[in-house]
Amino acid sequence: MKVAVVDINGKSTGREVELSAEVFAIEPNNHAVYLDVKQYLANQRQGTHKAKERAEISGSTRKIKKQKGTGTARAGSIKSGVFRGGGRMFGPRPRNYSFKLNKGLKRLARRSALSMKANDGSIVVMEDFNFDVPNTKNFTNVLKALGVENKKSLFVLGASNNNVYLSSRNLKGSDVIMNSELSTYKILNANKLVLLESALEGIESNLSK
Repeated sequence: MKVAVVDINGKSTGREVELSAEVFAIEPNNHAVYLDVKQYLANQRQGTHKAKERAEISGSTRKIKKQKGTGTARAGSIKSGVFRGGGRMFGPRPRNYSFKLNKGLKRLARRSALSMKANDGSIVVMEDFNFDVPNTKNFTNVLKALGVENKKSLFVLGASNNNVYLSSRNLKGSDVIMNSELSTYKILNANKLVLLESALEGIESNLSK
């Protein structure tokens, strides 16, 4: 699959790159994608929710009424969850929501997500660029040149570039990551995936294993 390479102004450079069919042109596995996205979202949960149960709240321990003869249900503690101010019955407790997935399945999910984007024509390959200093306006001009200033975009770099990263940090709809940080969720969450030329080799080598 050949894709034209564009420059920082969104214009064609006259060059093309060949995207690996093993990574960008497979039959997507929807279930693998579902599991990988589910794991990503589960890992974002803090799991610090907590409600006090009857053993943890303050209250009298005396028997509040006699056992028999009242015509109502027996009750032995004001801290019971059936009374107002009592403990929460089966309330949330701190827990860890994360779960494990095999590396092979996660690679399959990322290849599937990239293939989905390639099928939709949502992948742009751009030649490497840099800024002299961090400048949000310069990065905004790049977004305008690509026609994604009002869309979610994901820029994938081949190596750490602090100036480009800092230039994009104030923009809510744009995300800049390295190829080693690529995830199924981030791929699918972006309307346009912008791959720098230097990132392609790393992506293909990581996902072709």
